[in-house]
Amino acid sequence: MTQERLTTASGIPVADNQNSLSAGPRGPVLLQDFHLIEKLQHFNRERIPERVVHAKGSGAYGTFTVTHDLRPYTEAALFSEVGKQTPVFLRFSTVGGEKGSADTERDPRGFALRFYTEEGNWDLVGNNTPVFFIKDAINFPDFIHTQKRDPQTNLKSPNMMFDFWSRAPESLHQVTILFSSRGTPDGYRHMDGFGSHTFSMINAAGERRYVKWHFKTRQGIKNLSAAEAARLAGVDPDYAQRDLFNAIARGDFPQWDVKFQVATEQQLADWSARTGWNPFDVTKVWPHGDFPLLTAGVLELNRNPDNYHAEVEQAALSPANVVPGLGFSPDKMLQGRLFAYHDAQLYRVGANHQHLPVNAPRCPVHNHQRDGAMAIANGGAARNYYTLNARGAGATGMGYGEPELALEGNAGRFDFRGQEDDYSQAGALFRLMTPDERLALCDNLAAPLSQVDTDILERQLGHFDKADPEYGRGVRASLKALGRNVD
Repeated sequence: MTQERLTTASGIPVADNQNSLSAGPRGPVLLQDFHLIEKLQHFNRERIPERVVHAKGSGAYGTFTVTHDLRPYTEAALFSEVGKQTPVFLRFSTVGGEKGSADTERDPRGFALRFYTEEGNWDLVGNNTPVFFIKDAINFPDFIHTQKRDPQTNLKSPNMMFDFWSRAPESLHQVTILFSSRGTPDGYRHMDGFGSHTFSMINAAGERRYVKWHFKTRQGIKNLSAAEAARLAGVDPDYAQRDLFNAIARGDFPQWDVKFQVATEQQLADWSARTGWNPFDVTKVWPHGDFPLLTAGVLELNRNPDNYHAEVEQAALSPANVVPGLGFSPDKMLQGRLFAYHDAQLYRVGANHQHLPVNAPRCPVHNHQRDGAMAIANGGAARNYYTLNARGAGATGMGYGEPELALEGNAGRFDFRGQEDDYSQAGALFRLMTPDERLALCDNLAAPLSQVDTDILERQLGHFDKADPEYGRGVRASLKALGRNVD
């Protein structure tokens, strides 16, 4: 095999890649050895800042194929006809751990999906759970700090975690999922994905409907026991990455059925009046009995990245990336993410991160953004400003046919904690579990709860009691089995 001639990043041939330029065989190294300097400088800068959350992940490319007619709901071009295919990129991740953490830790999994459509990139950035821990983005930095490391000990702290959760009963639904067997999925292929938030779809008639996205694995749901997850964390901390890469490499392409729930604004208003639940609250689900699942298509992953750093580590997705025919909702947590994700990518990857191949859209781009670091596509000789029309643009609604969004009420900070139902759905989930699943949930919760302060423990047990008395009794029994006495 002929080896290509080595060059510097500027294309200059390298005379010798094994010996530094020095003053004599044993003399000091000369600063003029530009190849040595460039090599060391680049090595020092090989790591871009780690993601604050979702730091460790795996990615793959694939296709989304439309199998059902969605034109009554949305005019988005990727859904324009049955059989149409759109290329996609999907990044899986663990949420709370650092980049070197184990794939099998008890943690939600990120499910961040990019559709490279002819109208631009649509990023559906979700998790493997249909709900989340909090409902307002103003609490997100505090929540994540409790899931990271204690500032003094630099250790993970069950006390910090449950101090937050016990003071935020809205978290109980997600905590119940996290400490069930679903908190340790068997790799990425055997779990479902969710958009989690409520989004919207707009059809050609300008009608808005609200939607929740679901990705149902065709490989079947498989989870790891707590003991097996801990064992794999020691013997193969990259278990999920290895499983995904090897499956695709051998042609065993994982697939998910892409489904959605849909409702008009009036249907949600009627449902909310009946149940008392806010349909835009990400700590709640829409029950399938009220809003049945409909089918959109099939997602398949069929190509591994050629270079992890370029295509997975530098992947920069944002839920703010939507295409005509798709939109947002009044979900407070989503509204915060619309700002936070793009802002994080500007800091982590740079102002021109959309120029990188994994982030670049597969359609023409015309804008007036110029300059900044790594401006790969900088507009050439084209103008860097937009010509305004003195008569105005004649804008109506939200743009691209999306109707105006009716808003009402006085601006202010509204605290409904203590007035909303944070227990019914968590209790219903507990009652859906088999006796063995309930026992595993209680044992999984007891392990960290046995280490927390008494006042925190009592607060958290009170939440279990309100969800279902059997839930509270089960956790107490598991705590007693570990030697932690509770009333």
